[in-house]
Amino acid sequence: MVVIKTEKQIGLMREAAKILTACHRELRTIIRPGITTLEIDQFAEHFIQSHGAKAEQKGYKGYAFATCASVNDEICHGFPTRTPLKDGDIVGVDMVVNLNGWLADSAWTYAVGQISEQAERLMKVTKECLYIGIETSVVGNRIGDISHAIQSHAEAQGFSVVEEFTGHGIGQIMHEDLQVPHCGRPHRGERLRKGMVFTIEPMINLGLHHLKIDPNEWTARTIDGSLSAQYEHTIAITDNSPLILTEQD
Repeated sequence: MVVIKTEKQIGLMREAAKILTACHRELRTIIRPGITTLEIDQFAEHFIQSHGAKAEQKGYKGYAFATCASVNDEICHGFPTRTPLKDGDIVGVDMVVNLNGWLADSAWTYAVGQISEQAERLMKVTKECLYIGIETSVVGNRIGDISHAIQSHAEAQGFSVVEEFTGHGIGQIMHEDLQVPHCGRPHRGERLRKGMVFTIEPMINLGLHHLKIDPNEWTARTIDGSLSAQYEHTIAITDNSPLILTEQD
């Protein structure tokens, strides 16, 4: 069942989103060659807690960290580690902030030092996919319209779309019933209505779309070892244009 939010409830989620986006802005200043993803995780958890909120992912189904940190061929749900990041790496940092029981969710991919032209283009197109999906999120459209717009753009640029993971409804729990695939046919699925709040979070691969899961039973990575990037926003559907709760700028 899709949970429709009131303007007040969306406002409460926006307060959580302010903390999350401020954390992402700070991550821009510390991610560089030599830092570990565990240090990134510890920084994010301290930042969230220092603003009176909590990292919702920590403890979720036994997950031990405040963030997911996915490096290079890791698609999502990467475990923070003590391995230093290297010049040329890309790292996706995904986090969910809980402020007074209301949540916000956002992932961002960061360049570590000087990255290749391929990696830079992958990140650019993945971010474009996110915003194309958001632009399609208007009252009267359907979820499939979002999915189709994202897939069409990614594939036109020569990249592939991860099919197994989707965006989702969010509010007072991390994953509400609504699912938002990033590939599919237009004019299908739930019709968008004012008050819906959900994430759009395309995961785009440089190579094949197929994935495998690590022995930790969490981390997904590309089957062919190619790079993967992800960008994610939490958005609310309004009478006019979609409201990006987790916009960083």
